[in-house]
Formats: sequence, structure tokens, C-alpha cells
Amino acid sequence: MELRQLRSVIAVAETLNFTRAAQRCHVVQSALSHQVAALERELGARLFDRTNRSVRLTAAGEAFLPQARAALAAADRAVDEVAATLGDVRGTVTVGTIPTFTAFGVVDVLRRYRGAYPDAVVRMRSGASEVLIDDVRRGCLDVALLGVPEGFSTAGVVARRLAFDELALVVPAARAVDGPLTLAEAAEHPFADYPVGGAGRAESDVAFERAGVRRTVAFEVDRSETMLDLVAAGLCVGVAAPATVPDGAGLATVPLVDGPTRIQLLAHATLPSPAARALLTVVDSVLPEVNSGFAGSGV
Repeated sequence: MELRQLRSVIAVAETLNFTRAAQRCHVVQSALSHQVAALERELGARLFDRTNRSVRLTAAGEAFLPQARAALAAADRAVDEVAATLGDVRGTVTVGTIPTFTAFGVVDVLRRYRGAYPDAVVRMRSGASEVLIDDVRRGCLDVALLGVPEGFSTAGVVARRLAFDELALVVPAARAVDGPLTLAEAAEHPFADYPVGGAGRAESDVAFERAGVRRTVAFEVDRSETMLDLVAAGLCVGVAAPATVPDGAGLATVPLVDGPTRIQLLAHATLPSPAARALLTVVDSVLPEVNSGFAGSGV
């Protein structure tokens, strides 16, 4: 079994087309077909059902594909590890971040990283904290930049606490008042907030439940920008870290008594790749006083 055979199988599985798979692998179609057929003979099973019109994975192909991807990833990781011992950091680091991350300047870190390690590739994703940390656990992300409530589980990853934020009430600029307000006073207005069950929603729900105050969430949103747009339109109020509320957007922030809080975290795999280790070193260089990393079941 050869690595090029694994690459051929993965390409066909992802394109479901031998011609496009050959183009991706930079070989002629006959060579790619020969590699796949040779591997099928070695395995004693067909990996694909082929007709003149379609290509699809067989049951054997479905079973083989994730193992092929894992084997190819392990081979690539081995090459990257050897290169790193020679001072050559390459490979890919995949970073997930919440849109409201502010503990450090992500663009500045990436600028420094690319300057120091030009052969490394960075892939960026945006999402909710609970999704991103699960992707780190599953090996789909190398590093995640999160905002979470107290008690958020970091089991299965290495987590580093970066910042603690006291969240404020976000109101239309025309309704700005001198604070602080109590949560009961804030609850007189309808809210926009994130979906139930997520880390972003839990930050607010925990504070209101602790205070024994009920509020009305009139709008559930999946993006902070949407929440701020709704608030600016005068439809509701929201809760956010003051640093994430842009100036000149028709918005104002009001401090809250015993209001919601969030912790900003950096999470990464327990055995980061050379490219990920190099990125963590750059983060440390811009955060010299960051708390040391820890692994555990809660924050």
C-alpha cells in the first residue's frame, strides 16, 4: 500500500469523478485508475462502484476512507516533525475563533507568524465556542479562540485562560443612560441573544438565573453583528463585551450590577503539530503575562 494510492482514493471519494480526481493529483486519469485498482486488488474489495455516469463509495470504501485520511495525515505529520527538528516549520495550522474574540489581536499574531514561518499555511474558521472546542477534541482544529461562561468544560484539550470580561447592556444610542443598571431594570426590555444551549447564551442566562430575574428573549441570533443591528434598530437590547461594540454604530453600552461575565480562552490539542506549536509560541510572545496553560474539566 502506497501513499499515492491513498491520495488517489481520497481524491476520488471527494470528487466522485476520476477525471477531476486525476487533475487534483496531477496525474493522467489512466494512472490514477491503475493506482485505485491495484489497491482494491491488494485489499480484496472494491472501494468504488463505477458506471459511465456515476462513481460512489462501496461499503468497503466507506470503511476505508477515514482510515486512509488518518494514515495520510500521520505520514504528513511525520514529515513536518522531522522538518521542525531542522528549524523548518511547515504544514497547516487550522484556527477557529469566535467573532467577538478580543484577548489579543488575531491579525497581528498571524502577521508575526507568517513573517517567522512563511512555509506554514493558516486556515481560519469562525463559529460558536461550544462547536470550536469540540472540533479541537475531534482533531478538526488545531487552535480555538473562545469566549465562555464560568464552569465551561475544557475536558480533552489544553486550555489557557487569557482574559476575564464583564459584559454590559447594549442599547440604542438614543436610549443611553448613566449606569449601572440592575438586571431587573435591564429585563424591562426585550433582548436579542444567542441560541439556547450555547456558551454565548449561557453567559447571560446564568447571571439572570442567579439574580432570580426573568427576561424576554425576543430574538435569537447566531451572529453578534445581527444582534447589534437589531439593537441599533431599536427593536431590543443585548449583552456584549464593551470592546466588541463598534463606535459610531448607533449603539451605547451601560454597565450592569452583577451582570454576565465571560472568560476568553485559547484551547489546543494535547499534542499540537509543529505548525500549531509555532503559532502558540507567537501567541506567548504577544502575551508575556498570560496565565500558564492547564487542562481540566472546567474553567
